[in-house]
Amino acid sequence: MRSLLSTGVSRLLIDGKLVEGADGVFATVNPATEDVLGYAANANAADLEAAVEAARTAFDRTGWSREPTFRARCLEQLRTALQAHIEELRALTIAEVGAPAMLTSGPQLEGPIADLGYAAGLAETYHWETDLGIAEPMGIKTHRVLRREPIGVVGAITPWNFPHQINLAKLGSALAAGNTVVLKPAPDTPWCAAAVAAIIAEETDIPAGVVNIVTSADHELGALLTTDQRVDMISFTGSTTTGRSVLTGAATNLKKAFLELGGKSAFIVLDDADIAAACSVAAFSVCVHAGQGCALTTRLLVPRAAYDQAVQATAATMGTIVPGDPTDPRTVCGPLISQRQRARVERYLDIARTEGGRIVIGGGRPAEHERGFFVEPTLIADIADTATVAREEIFGPVLVIIPYDSDDDAVRIANDSPYGLSGAVWGTDTDRIRRVTDGVRTGTLSVNGGVWYCADAPFGGYKQSGIGREMGVLGFEEYLETKLVATAG
Repeated sequence: MRSLLSTGVSRLLIDGKLVEGADGVFATVNPATEDVLGYAANANAADLEAAVEAARTAFDRTGWSREPTFRARCLEQLRTALQAHIEELRALTIAEVGAPAMLTSGPQLEGPIADLGYAAGLAETYHWETDLGIAEPMGIKTHRVLRREPIGVVGAITPWNFPHQINLAKLGSALAAGNTVVLKPAPDTPWCAAAVAAIIAEETDIPAGVVNIVTSADHELGALLTTDQRVDMISFTGSTTTGRSVLTGAATNLKKAFLELGGKSAFIVLDDADIAAACSVAAFSVCVHAGQGCALTTRLLVPRAAYDQAVQATAATMGTIVPGDPTDPRTVCGPLISQRQRARVERYLDIARTEGGRIVIGGGRPAEHERGFFVEPTLIADIADTATVAREEIFGPVLVIIPYDSDDDAVRIANDSPYGLSGAVWGTDTDRIRRVTDGVRTGTLSVNGGVWYCADAPFGGYKQSGIGREMGVLGFEEYLETKLVATAG
């Protein structure tokens, strides 16, 4: 077994071959040190064109879409091969993503690899046909069969914050369903995708053209997938702003679009909860991976009568979380992904001050880190629920605490958002908890610390947090078409 990226330069995967990028290479940077790790193949429009053509040909002219058992075997091969490289992938992920080492045993690496087994199982166990029986529409005796078939060529566009989780979730479901894929990962984390490309090319029987992985420094290159008529579906995870552009591009030829977008999720602490304990959990959660998660609960809603206590408890926990070296197994809050992202977070902190917010703790760069894109865990208090930082996604270790006057008021504030991705409720009265969870308009909810992330659990949001679901059977079915065959007699 060879070492991945042993030369320090990755390549594209197009039509089963690992090839150089037509525009040379671009640097990938360690966000904790600002050092250049190495170089990734820099694709241009011609490379993407070749990748799409390879995916189209593989879907139209091979048996991939009709062989679920073979697809399952290939996905199991991929899972086994990724596990064989687990420590190398772990080191790469920590270095390129700035992901704390502790997260690589879960959603940053090991979890997504294991989840490929679930996708492989679906390929073999899914009921591809449903017999609807006999009917006599318009007096004609007819036998109806409902068939589910792969949609075709999938253009997958992915972000940098949890690259393995998102890349593998899309690849797993799309491939298990019988599609071919062109994956365009974020420019910030090209090596994570390129490592998967190398393994697919050299250690699996996935046929040429079924998976194509195209890295590029050009953030706009993926937009070409949205308008290409040979691409049947776009599967996009990223910001709501970019999601609108993706949907506009897909509309030019009415291709299907799955969108998993932004969030500004609310953590509701009911007045019968242990206020200090709940606020401590909220404070910890928003610091994980430096707050770079779309489903993180970044609005903390607390009873007005307990507001001062809640601010104190939240700040106390945040004060114990020190941004640190992601290679240290004790680190929870690592660096932000880039200088650009840090500047974005700092801009929001300036806006909070301008709008009258009180920075209870944090609010700047940690003095102990002269290099690296670090920001202190920050708590913003005394700000209206209509304030910019209470409504817009920041994507940093920043929590806004907001008081409410009743359970209904808490639900109102939680729902007064363009987003509806996730959320949390803490309390002891099960009837009250049920009324609150029924009222909150969001795709996933955690009650008293319950974990909704799992291979068989669909993930996605309401409103401007997206269209469709990823993972689980619902996520698998996003990549299928429905055909009804009616036979007379």
